[in-house]
Amino acid sequence: MLNAETAAALPQRGSWRSRGAAALSGLTLRQLSLVIPPGRQWGLWTSRQIVARLMDTFGPSLAGTRVEPVDVRTPDGHRVKGEWVWGAGVPRDTSRAIYFVHGSGYVLCSTRTHRRLVSWLSRLTGVGVFSIDYRLAPRHRFPTAADDVRHGWDWLTGHCGIAPDRIVLAGDSAGGHLGVDLLLQPDVRHPAGVVLMSPLVDLTFTLARSRERTRPDPTMRSHHAIRLVDLYCTGTESAHPRLTLDVAGGRPLPPTLIQAGEAEMLAADAIALAEDLRAAGGRAHLQLWPDQVHVFQALPRLIPEAVPAMRVVAAFVTDVLADNAVEQAG
Repeated sequence: MLNAETAAALPQRGSWRSRGAAALSGLTLRQLSLVIPPGRQWGLWTSRQIVARLMDTFGPSLAGTRVEPVDVRTPDGHRVKGEWVWGAGVPRDTSRAIYFVHGSGYVLCSTRTHRRLVSWLSRLTGVGVFSIDYRLAPRHRFPTAADDVRHGWDWLTGHCGIAPDRIVLAGDSAGGHLGVDLLLQPDVRHPAGVVLMSPLVDLTFTLARSRERTRPDPTMRSHHAIRLVDLYCTGTESAHPRLTLDVAGGRPLPPTLIQAGEAEMLAADAIALAEDLRAAGGRAHLQLWPDQVHVFQALPRLIPEAVPAMRVVAAFVTDVLADNAVEQAG
């Protein structure tokens, strides 16, 4: 997996730019989240616009990126919508892939908002990325997003013919929950590895609230995040096994890299997930980046630590794909 030099690369403190960005977020984004009602159409539209502008303004460059939209029906009638993304200089090779599941609280984002991050991931790894454009709440409630992620996986491994062990699953925030849910299904063949950035695991936000009491999240408060997630989960008991994921008692998952910002409330989810993955017999490498906010990797023009963090991600992807290639050859 990660060599000792890479694993030891975390700084003791965040840069002054990242600490300044966190402080500014507390004065702007967190305050806006208190007055914008996500349950109202205008509030939802406003929230989506704010996130999209942030990702575009502070995300990595799209220069040289090639995007191929996908909108197909599977033989059993399921729609798969998303896009292939190849970063600058990456050949169009579909013998291996990264399957990317974006975050958004099931409500806010899309393949477009995450295209810059996905393109950067492709460029750093030299691997094409298929980014699934699952349907969003409140129009589409549970389990629509989870089903769309499953159909995308089946299309990638079935129609596209890519062996699961030649794929790395990656996701951020709610995409982490959707990815783990997929891999816990007993009939899903596992990928070579998993990369999760600021994963959301506990949809009740009990873990997040416990951390919030000692260190408030600079960008969002738990009660606002719950309002977003409730737009997806309304009408379903929180104890549903595809919402409250039994990671510790489930299948051992593939080697997993988890990165989160130490300043965010979902750091508690990242810690709990790593512990549960190990309890189930899997290998989990957890990195809590000091003073960083939620999915800081997507904002390299604002947060310098995004660059070394993504280098760790790229090294992990390269390692797990290479390890599987060696096992096959042996």
